[in-house]
Amino acid sequence: MESRIVIPTVAPEAYQALMNLEKYISTTSLTPIHKELIKIRASQINGCAFCINMHTADARKHGVSEKQIYLLSAWREADIYTEEEKAILALTEQVTLISNHVSDEVYQNAARLFDEKYLAEIILSIITINSWNRFAITTGLRAV
Repeated sequence: MESRIVIPTVAPEAYQALMNLEKYISTTSLTPIHKELIKIRASQINGCAFCINMHTADARKHGVSEKQIYLLSAWREADIYTEEEKAILALTEQVTLISNHVSDEVYQNAARLFDEKYLAEIILSIITINSWNRFAITTGLRAV
């Protein structure tokens, strides 16, 4: 691959704004497992090898089991995820594939399981990892 733009060098203020959103996500009440499931699933959908590699390693550190990681792309058929995790994964998929919109059913299910603040944090976490995926894919970051 030819070299591509290095956004932190060319637009450091914009890069810092994205970093600040990531820092905010790190201070939320989202459990580490919820954060990592969101990051991995969105990254799988987007095909971001760099982020999949990073977040599966982080997930292991936070107690996500190997089985949960391996079955994540087929979570609907796996009985190892909690009702809350399934709601988060459904919302992650629909926000990531936003051109299909977020259905009332998926949104209302998540709203039933989580209070407004936690739901807002879930949505912001999904938005943030999708931004990072697009950043990494567009600029050619590679998994090491």
